[in-house]
Amino acid sequence: MRDDGRIVVTGGAGFIGSHLCERLIAADYEVLCVDNYYTGRRRNIEHLLREPRFEAMRHDVTFPLYVEADQIYNLACPASPIHYQFDPVQTLKTSVHGAINMLGLAKRVKAKILQASTSEVYGDPEVHPQPESYWGHVNPIGLRACYDEGKRAAETLFHDYHRQHGVRIKVARIFNTYGPRMHPNDGRVVSNFIVQALEGKPITLYGDGSQTRSFCYVSDLVEAIQCLMATPDQMIGPMNLGNPTEFSIRQLAELVIRMTGSTSRLEFAPLPPDDPKQRQPDITLARSALQWEPKVALEDGLKDTIGYFRWLLK
Repeated sequence: MRDDGRIVVTGGAGFIGSHLCERLIAADYEVLCVDNYYTGRRRNIEHLLREPRFEAMRHDVTFPLYVEADQIYNLACPASPIHYQFDPVQTLKTSVHGAINMLGLAKRVKAKILQASTSEVYGDPEVHPQPESYWGHVNPIGLRACYDEGKRAAETLFHDYHRQHGVRIKVARIFNTYGPRMHPNDGRVVSNFIVQALEGKPITLYGDGSQTRSFCYVSDLVEAIQCLMATPDQMIGPMNLGNPTEFSIRQLAELVIRMTGSTSRLEFAPLPPDDPKQRQPDITLARSALQWEPKVALEDGLKDTIGYFRWLLK
C-alpha cells in the first residue's frame, strides 16, 4: 500500500463513486467505501468486495464518522432531481451536515479532502460557457434549491475550514457525467433516453429540446478528480470538470434512437421550473493545471452505456 494510501470515498457505491473506488484500488490504495445506499447500489461495488484493500461501510454522512484516513473524497449526495427532490430537507442535510462531518474528520486526522460540487452551483446561467469566476444565477427557494444551495453552502464550508483551520481542500465542480452504473430511474437525461429507447417508449423531451448540455464520460471525469486531488496544496479550486463539447437535448435523443435501433418517437413536455437552458463548462483551468481534457467522444461513451442498460434491463 502507498504511504498516503488510506482513502475514504463517501457515496462510494454510487455511479461516480464506484468508478472512483475501482480506480483507486487499481492504483494500490486502501479504500473505505462509505454509503447509506439511498441512491448507491451494492451491485456497483460487488466486484470489489473480494479485494483485500477494499472495505464497504453502511453509514450516513449526516452523522459523524470516526475512522483513519489520508485522503477523503466527499461524493455523498443524491444528484438527480427525482432523488434529491423526494426528500429535499434530507438532501440539504446531506450536503451541509455531511460537509461539516467530513471536514471535521479531515481536520482531526489531517487528511486532504475533495468536495464533489456541481455545475448546479451556476443555476440557470447568464454567462456561457461558465467559468469558475461566475457566481451563478440560482433560485434559492425553488424546487432544485435543496441541491443547488446545499452544494453552494458546502463549498462555503470547505473554504472556511481551509481559511480558519488550515484543512487541505479541493473543490471540483462536476458537469453532466454519464456511463455504466447510472441508476435506471434517476431521471437524468442520458439514462432516461436510453431506458425509454430500449423499452420502445416515447422519448420525453422537456421544452422544445433546444436546451444544451455537455456530456462527460465517467472514466474521463474520475481521472480528472484524481488529478485534482494530486495537485499541490495551494491548488484548492473550485475547478470545472466536464466535457466542453455542447449538444442540444434533441440531438442527444436522436443519437440514442439511432444507436439503440429503437422505434421510439419524440414526445414533448413542459420545461420544469429553473431547468437550465444552457450548460457548458469552461475548462481552461483544468487544462492548464491538470494537463487534462476529456478523451471519450459521446458516441463511444454512449455505446458502452447502452450496453450496460441492455444488460441491466434484460
